[in-house]
Amino acid sequence: MRRQEVSIADIARVAGVSHTTVSRALRQNPLISAGTRKRIQKLADEMGYTPNAIAQSLQTQQSSTIGLVVTSIADPFFGDVVKGVEEVARAAHFSVLLSASYNDPHKATDIIETYQRRRVDGILVASSRIATNYSHRIPHIRIPTVLINAQGELQASQLHWIAVDDHQGAQLAVNHLLQLGHRAIGYLGSRSRPGSNQQRLQGYIDALDQAGIQRQAAWVIQPPCDEASQDEDISVGQNALLDLLDAGVTAVFCYNDMIAIGMLTACHEKGIAVPQDLSIVGFDDIQIASCMAPPLTTIHQPRVELGRLATQVMLDLLSDHPGKSHSLPPSLVLRGSTAPLREQYR
Repeated sequence: MRRQEVSIADIARVAGVSHTTVSRALRQNPLISAGTRKRIQKLADEMGYTPNAIAQSLQTQQSSTIGLVVTSIADPFFGDVVKGVEEVARAAHFSVLLSASYNDPHKATDIIETYQRRRVDGILVASSRIATNYSHRIPHIRIPTVLINAQGELQASQLHWIAVDDHQGAQLAVNHLLQLGHRAIGYLGSRSRPGSNQQRLQGYIDALDQAGIQRQAAWVIQPPCDEASQDEDISVGQNALLDLLDAGVTAVFCYNDMIAIGMLTACHEKGIAVPQDLSIVGFDDIQIASCMAPPLTTIHQPRVELGRLATQVMLDLLSDHPGKSHSLPPSLVLRGSTAPLREQYR
């Protein structure tokens, strides 16, 4: 049997004051004397009073809640994004509702519409393809919405975005390998993240072109993927190793760290020495990347900052301040999975 909640009326009856006095005292209204406010707050604590968020939202027309959509709760990338979101939201006295779309843009838009029905104040969507695949439903989003690392072209004026410069990150990775003497450099992509994959592929292409290197089609592998899951990424890295070695590459730039980890695993199994026989670079700089053998050279994404900044943009929009989209710079993290090209391969 559900325990009956203590109401403002219950406190008023015990305190011998009006309902209005209790309501104002609990909101720290200066019309109520400091002594009365302190007495009523103490009484409310003793009686176990909990403010009714639904009733408060009806009065203020705000729920003090942000809805967050991620593609997967298992992906280590999103753990830090959520941390950044919650840091800023908590400081502003907002709660965060979390749902996963599992890389299904239809499910993502369903979640957004559910959040609207639940009267959240704003919505954050991470790594979603809704901007392209379900653009016809975007006009029905009636509350401030901010996309984090969106995987599609943005065509709706009511959407703001926060992203890392994928093109620049790819160039950092490939230029690092070029500086080590590598010329036959492969790219192992992920079709399940079309937006960022295209930008990283283009950065790879541009870096090789600027170095005057004639690219070979066999250096680029982008297997069909749709899950955007850790298991799928690891399999991509494991399964592509022999094809890239057959293509003659001496280094590989991987779309993300999990794909790179899959390739490292396959190298261990097949006796390929990293970085002596093959240099590998990832992207994301997830925590496990530094724990691999060898530790993974990668491109760092400021994941916590992505979450913080997206939430701040959301709060600005809710305060009727102009929203601003942001592109954050990535950085190269040097570890043990890359090394100068050995003389025998020159």
